[in-house]
Amino acid sequence: MNVYSSNEDTPNAPDMLSWRVHTQDNHPLPLPELKARLLALGIDADRYARTTGLSMELEPTTLADAGYDRYQRPLLLTVDAARAWHAMRQAAVRDGIVLDAISGYRSYAYQFGIFKNKLAQGKTLQEILTVNAAPGFSEHHSGEALDIGMPGEPSVKESFEGSSAFAWLQGHAGRFGFHLSYPRNNPHGIVYEPWHWRWRAR
Repeated sequence: MNVYSSNEDTPNAPDMLSWRVHTQDNHPLPLPELKARLLALGIDADRYARTTGLSMELEPTTLADAGYDRYQRPLLLTVDAARAWHAMRQAAVRDGIVLDAISGYRSYAYQFGIFKNKLAQGKTLQEILTVNAAPGFSEHHSGEALDIGMPGEPSVKESFEGSSAFAWLQGHAGRFGFHLSYPRNNPHGIVYEPWHWRWRAR
């Protein structure tokens, strides 16, 4: 993995000073192999795309080290999404709001692991697909999606909707290019996720 570093002064945010951009050396699964693994799970990729309206997400070849998530795991995002995330966090702090990153980039392999673990717990495939996009279709693969929380709030729970952080995001996230991906009654068959926001280039 090739790494280069650059420094960017960010007022009042010492954890945001160092930027390390990683060039991945683990390439995504080739499309035929991804589709074969989905079929082994019982998911026809083409039919799933048609019925959910979700698009297959390509994994980026370059990711920025954007700090750490709530669980002290490395938080990886695309360079532009990482810059937008840090800018948004700073703006929130100025308004008295602390935003936590709960999860950022996930590989195809990681998403397959989520499904494997939940199936082993006795959950049905259909139950899993209402809360997790199929491997290859999760916005987290793009490096542009974040699950966001705030200190004292449980992770990835609908109760986040009632938090001051969610209210702040509703009013300000769009300014930084972040948008709620799965509102209530979304057409994709995914449960309402007030914590899941995706950055999109403007």
